Amino acid sequence: MQRAIITPAVLPPAALTELKDWLGITTSTDDAQLTSLLRAALDLCEGFTGSMPLQQVCEAVLPVSAGWQDLPARPVQAITLVEGIPAEGARFAVPTADYALDLTADGGGRVRVLNPGAAGRIAVRFSAGLAADWSALPEALRHGAVRLAAHQYRQREGAEDGAMPPAAVAALWRPWRRLRLA
Repeated sequence: MQRAIITPAVLPPAALTELKDWLGITTSTDDAQLTSLLRAALDLCEGFTGSMPLQQVCEAVLPVSAGWQDLPARPVQAITLVEGIPAEGARFAVPTADYALDLTADGGGRVRVLNPGAAGRIAVRFSAGLAADWSALPEALRHGAVRLAAHQYRQREGAEDGAMPPAAVAALWRPWRRLRLA
């Protein structure tokens, strides 16, 4: 299953300002690097918690199946498009009567194909994320992202030691962590 981010979350100037305040930086020399570190911290937050922090438009390419297939990001806010991908030729819109969608109580999204037509795979476009923007992100997740980006900035020239994320960040994110029983 492949997932691509079609429309990434926008990091407002306030996010960079929080990180620069935490680090005590007043110049704009490192703004691009700091913004990249914030994006990487949000990616690690998703990996740690199992939930995408900021809403983004994503696309998942899935095999055609009559059984339910889970989308690869949580929490899913909306499923907006299902396209068929044939072995040869262009994508095509799958008629709504030919597939079923479901948003689950635990924040997941899933899809199943009732009539694939010429499609061997499907592309599902959806919106996922906990918060619509940086200011709506829960305080613990936002502060953890800032602390992790600051940690990475400080470690940029030194040897990396210890667990990732650092214990202070993991403690902030742990209440948001989704655990799955296998």
